[in-house]
Amino acid sequence: MRLLRSTDLALRVLMRLAVAGEPSPTTRDVAVGMDVPYTHLAKVVAELQHMGLLATRRGRGGGLTLTERGRTASVGAVVRAFEGDGDVVDCEGPTPCPLNSACRLRGALRRAQEAFFASLDPITVADIVAEPTGALLLGISRGPAGPV
Repeated sequence: MRLLRSTDLALRVLMRLAVAGEPSPTTRDVAVGMDVPYTHLAKVVAELQHMGLLATRRGRGGGLTLTERGRTASVGAVVRAFEGDGDVVDCEGPTPCPLNSACRLRGALRRAQEAFFASLDPITVADIVAEPTGALLLGISRGPAGPV
């Protein structure tokens, strides 16, 4: 299974904010540090804020901060939210699969997808930034001008 780009960015933003110190990074700072388009990251940040996983402050001294809910969020829940719960394959698309009525693959793929999500459910954002990852993440988050 391959994650959508937005799912990857959401997880990386949460990880980055989990180790952020003061001052809080802005969306633009994080986009530059991750080398991703600002507009794409802004959409991901808006969704994470809507989910209550991060907070944003505008203006001088503003930036992004991880909420307590974000720190304890299940990685599986975040991935589900961004990936959706659709089937791995589209059996009923514009050209429906002729095997649709008797297919065993669709069920097997659904079970595999659920197993994938279930394996991520007990893992929290705090878990994935525990040492040694947190220190490494801080190291790559710093640009020539300091922390991103």
